[in-house]
Amino acid sequence: MRYSSIRPSHTATPRHASHRIASSAACRPPASIRLGKRWTEFQGANNWDNLLDPLDPTLRSEILRYGSFVQATYSSCDLDTSSPFYASCRFPKHSLLRLSGLPFSGYRVTRNLHATSGSCLPNWAAAAAPASLSRQTSWIGFIAVCHDDAELARLGRRDIVIALRGTVTALEWLDNLRATLTHPTPSCSPTHEPARTDPMVQRGFWSLFTSSSAAHRSLRDQVRDEIRRLLDQYSCDEMSITITGHSLGAALAVLTADDLSTMLGPSKPMVTVVSFAGPRVGNASFRRRMEEQGSKVLRIVNTSDIITKVPGFVDERDKERMVLNWLISKSGWVYADIGRELRVSGRRNANVVVCHDLSHYLQLVNQLSEVCPLVSQVERLPRGWRGTGILASDAL
Repeated sequence: MRYSSIRPSHTATPRHASHRIASSAACRPPASIRLGKRWTEFQGANNWDNLLDPLDPTLRSEILRYGSFVQATYSSCDLDTSSPFYASCRFPKHSLLRLSGLPFSGYRVTRNLHATSGSCLPNWAAAAAPASLSRQTSWIGFIAVCHDDAELARLGRRDIVIALRGTVTALEWLDNLRATLTHPTPSCSPTHEPARTDPMVQRGFWSLFTSSSAAHRSLRDQVRDEIRRLLDQYSCDEMSITITGHSLGAALAVLTADDLSTMLGPSKPMVTVVSFAGPRVGNASFRRRMEEQGSKVLRIVNTSDIITKVPGFVDERDKERMVLNWLISKSGWVYADIGRELRVSGRRNANVVVCHDLSHYLQLVNQLSEVCPLVSQVERLPRGWRGTGILASDAL
């Protein structure tokens, strides 16, 4: 395996690589957990009412299962900045899931996905930095479809998964910082001046979603083409589309869901987002559009993770904050939280990196108690008590 000497916090180190792969494989739910005709409920048909408090054990297993697909994107990405293959996929498409720790997922990868940054390093930085740090197009995830008969029977439908990793390259970090809102589509009418009340999304995320390069079309176009192909191929089957990602990948998952819902129209399969540590993506009008289109978003949020509270501000409509809200509205930084939240909370930790780590999130979800549903078992341990294999942060 090739590992970088400079890694993002949410990737495995050599010391923990075997643990990460083993834990990913362990996320496969037992065959006895059958969704059957209730699969739409677990995909958010009723906005997960009566499933989050307490957390339903079947939904918990599905969240962990989708999280393991996101872990596979990190395991598959070459993070060695000295490698000529930096930020590319380390594994062949046909064996990606097996080699990244999911040999029994019941899915097969049908397409690799690449994202192109619209940002550029400043001239002084580009001259001094390794060529790898100025890489504009990178492998960011994959599309996979369930093909195993036993898993099809367990799920109750044929599921398409779109899995997206978080930030890796320097230019992706620059895109993260482009936090002003922009209109996701140009006006159809030359006489229509876009307004702040129209749907708007974070500028950097939108750039990563729609930019293309000489080698690769935009992430949006790649997803559109493959989803059309798969829906045609399995036109006789009951289908679902699940988009899952961590951090930047969670933001791109929301944009993907909105775009697919718009493209496919009312007769589309059910489109669901399962996001981990996702930042804010758009304004209230964007949220309303997603709700009207029927896209379902489940945000898993660690209460100690600051990334889930940025970018921008949430406009809270109360009289006491009227002046502040007016000032915020003029800034172009007014965002809205999208979807239902499943809040997890572990042992308080001042380390922002640890709080944002994907494996930390999955362990907190796995430790949620049915008795005390929105607080991790970790938080309920006696103060000062430490036990091997119990505290989520110990596993990082």
